[in-house]
Amino acid sequence: MAEHRTMQRAALLDAARALLSEGGTEALTFPALAQRTGLARSSVYEYFRSRAAVVEELCAVDFPVWAAEVETAMAEAETAEGKIEAYVRQQLALVGDRRHRAVVAISAGELDAGAREKIRAAHGGLVAMVVEALGALGHEQPRLAAMLLQGVVDAAVRRIELGAAEDPEQITEAAVSMALSGVGN
Repeated sequence: MAEHRTMQRAALLDAARALLSEGGTEALTFPALAQRTGLARSSVYEYFRSRAAVVEELCAVDFPVWAAEVETAMAEAETAEGKIEAYVRQQLALVGDRRHRAVVAISAGELDAGAREKIRAAHGGLVAMVVEALGALGHEQPRLAAMLLQGVVDAAVRRIELGAAEDPEQITEAAVSMALSGVGN
């Protein structure tokens, strides 16, 4: 029975990812989740008390996996500049990934304070990874530089998500170039 509940919960999260990826936060509704999974709407409420609860769980499940991929890419780089480049490239490479798209859709959405705080904490963990590399480059304020660098990444993510005129590869190269020239002292 517990295994069946785990499978249904996973199916609900997968449906939530798909809905967020396809239509943003507005698309994530309990009737839509019920329809996607073949569960009764009342059953969806047995797993999640609200949309925010679905979002919180998605962040709790997806963000660490996604952040670990960024961390791995950074760990493979041998120089501080290489780590910064990997930080930018890996985040932008994950834009097409449904987990990433769900997290992006979520961070733009109307969420309760608890869910927003979880997202902020997760983002903070991601930014903390690059603070060390910026410190190694001799930045006087590596935390501030990291926050600004993440702003460049977030802007590039939005351009790719919006299907901007530029090719995603061009956006990535511009973001990497801006990051690397911007982090030099």
